[in-house]
Amino acid sequence: MDRMLTEARAITPWLAEGASVPQQQLIRDFGKSRAKALKDIRNRLPLRQRAGMPGYKKKHEADPSLNYTRRGFRLKDGRLNLAGGIVLRVVWSRELPADPTSVRVFRDGVGDWYASFVVPARVEPLPETGRVLGVDWGVKEIATTTSDVHDLLHPEHGKKAKVKLSRYDRMMARRKPKKGQASSKSYREAKRWRAKTYQKIARQRQDSARKWAKKVVRDHDAIAVEDFKPKFLARTSLARKAADAAIGATKKALIEMGRKHGRDVRLVHPAHTTMDCASCGARTEHALPLSERTYTCTACGAVSPRDKNSARVMLVRAGLNPAGAEGVRPPGALLREAA
Repeated sequence: MDRMLTEARAITPWLAEGASVPQQQLIRDFGKSRAKALKDIRNRLPLRQRAGMPGYKKKHEADPSLNYTRRGFRLKDGRLNLAGGIVLRVVWSRELPADPTSVRVFRDGVGDWYASFVVPARVEPLPETGRVLGVDWGVKEIATTTSDVHDLLHPEHGKKAKVKLSRYDRMMARRKPKKGQASSKSYREAKRWRAKTYQKIARQRQDSARKWAKKVVRDHDAIAVEDFKPKFLARTSLARKAADAAIGATKKALIEMGRKHGRDVRLVHPAHTTMDCASCGARTEHALPLSERTYTCTACGAVSPRDKNSARVMLVRAGLNPAGAEGVRPPGALLREAA
């Protein structure tokens, strides 16, 4: 396909006007995604686990995205020089810790352009604290931990912006163009306002998740995290509230923050975590309904809030010995591999 691109650029003027670097990178990305999809088909993976075949993007419906390798861009005097004589003035969010190996220039749904650089990740270790923490995910409280200080309440950013979003949805519905007609200026304005509101909500969720993750990582050496996949909640009555909680984004922020600061983050399988007793390890015969918020062990008689018990079960399954409600690790205790 690289040879075909060279031949096509020789006979197609509009293709030759652009730089060849992002075009070649597009071909490589297409090849990787197609090879992964065919590999999943050969391995007979379930449909929900397969990578989809690469599809075509429509020019007027998809946001553009271009990848430039090391020989396709250069940083000079705080500006980004791209192949093809394109010079961009970048508003830097922070200084680059090292020389980038590639850059991706893309546009989001609001219409703003971004440059995402790939640089080697650096570990910034934090001082040891001798403490461990168990994390259980939920909807009413996004994260329930073995420490009351580190519980993450549901901020409900999406619910607070519901009135504004409903207004923009009505504006778009009234101004929606008929099939085959171009959209009006007022329709595009309403669509942009709606996109900016969703962007603000996403940034608020990300900000809350990163601040909480930094606090957790700073105060604990090892963290046992429930390997919870909230996708199935989209088919339940809790779909709207679960989407607003952004459990997946919060979990991702915690894992990335732990990797950045050299902490031990262990993922624990979530099966039967609400049925096991954190004190004696006994398991109830039947699953507890969601309406029952207190866990009572019939074997040892331990009574505790349901989510707090699950958070302590995370510590036990991860091989961390919780010496108390705060999850203090006894001096000299070894951190065994997670189960």
